[in-house]
Amino acid sequence: MHRFFAPGLDPGDEGVTLPKEEAEHLTRALRLGVGDEVSVFDGRGHEFLARVVEAARRDVRVRLLSRVEPAAESAVALTLAQAVLKADKMDDIVRDAVMLGVAAIQPLVTKRTETTVAALLRGARLDRWRRVALASVKQSRRAVLPEIRTPLTLELYLDEPAPSLAVMLVEPGAGAAVEPLAALRGRPAPSDAAIIVGPEGGWIEAEWTTARVRGVRLMTLGDRTLRADAVPVAAISVLQFLWDAL
Repeated sequence: MHRFFAPGLDPGDEGVTLPKEEAEHLTRALRLGVGDEVSVFDGRGHEFLARVVEAARRDVRVRLLSRVEPAAESAVALTLAQAVLKADKMDDIVRDAVMLGVAAIQPLVTKRTETTVAALLRGARLDRWRRVALASVKQSRRAVLPEIRTPLTLELYLDEPAPSLAVMLVEPGAGAAVEPLAALRGRPAPSDAAIIVGPEGGWIEAEWTTARVRGVRLMTLGDRTLRADAVPVAAISVLQFLWDAL
């Protein structure tokens, strides 16, 4: 069953018109038309089986038939605060983090990040990440579209209201206060949490010391050195397992 994003969907309405991009994908790429059944979701948790009743190139309307039970969302609203990586590695992180169930992704600019907030805002990377997130939601059967937030510096991010649990992944030798991620085993799951992951070059000492002062727990995945783009996938998977959310 092909799934389409319909942000204007109202469960009380008889039908909904698809956004232009979704309509064009339905008619041109998939060559669907009047009478075909599809699934539509609004990004806020509602999903319906629907039938196409009007289909032009970029003008598609569907009639809602019945509710569909989407994939369950995690009980813990987890935000991935990820330092922006080089090239297209961030695309892969967004794709995989969304499939693993994160509630939001916060791109970060750190001391060793090879870009700036201004450059990210001038470019089209934020829009691209949002398209990647939508494609991942479709693939993973989620009906909630995670928020891809406007990039921030680490300093500004740490100034924002903190979640119930904030974890920064650091190197094992980053001070005596570093704990293994397994230390969370057996602890009650928080209502919300954030996992903060650094860039290819890692954190400078001032960054993790500032984070620790702000109440962020410094944690490690173990003694092995992982690629920067492997860390968030591994960490999210471990946390979702510990919270029985996989």
